[in-house]
Amino acid sequence: MIRLANEADVDRIGCLWLEMVEYHQAFDPLTFRAADDGADLYAQRILQRLSDPWTRILVAEVDGDIVAYALGLVADITTEMFQPLRSGLLADIYVMAEHRRQGLGRELVAKMSHWFQTQKVGHFEWHVSAGNPAAIQFWKAIGGKATMLRMRAEICGR
Repeated sequence: MIRLANEADVDRIGCLWLEMVEYHQAFDPLTFRAADDGADLYAQRILQRLSDPWTRILVAEVDGDIVAYALGLVADITTEMFQPLRSGLLADIYVMAEHRRQGLGRELVAKMSHWFQTQKVGHFEWHVSAGNPAAIQFWKAIGGKATMLRMRAEICGR
């Protein structure tokens, strides 16, 4: 069952966020390093956003346990030097490993997409690790297309 997150869910969402960070460390250990209190800080941010009309937080329950979540925002993703571009941002989405390939991710994305549509947003964006082929395949399967490529170069002697 997919539903809106509530106050009672924030600690569990923080735990899932930490699992997501740990999962992504295999793809990019430099970018994905949680602070010691990262899960608690994330839970606090989720709590603050629950009443934000430009934010939607969904959870997926299986047998009464939260096993997945998604965080979506409506935002102007350009700076003042550009024409405004109102967009949906799927900031985070995570499904526990044992619950993947059961349609929860697709259902979370579909419900978030519907919410973005009700907010008069014509598209939404997200980030995906270049080293995560399963996620890239998932996003392509739902119609995702690469628009930007984030790159990194090591600085010699560091």
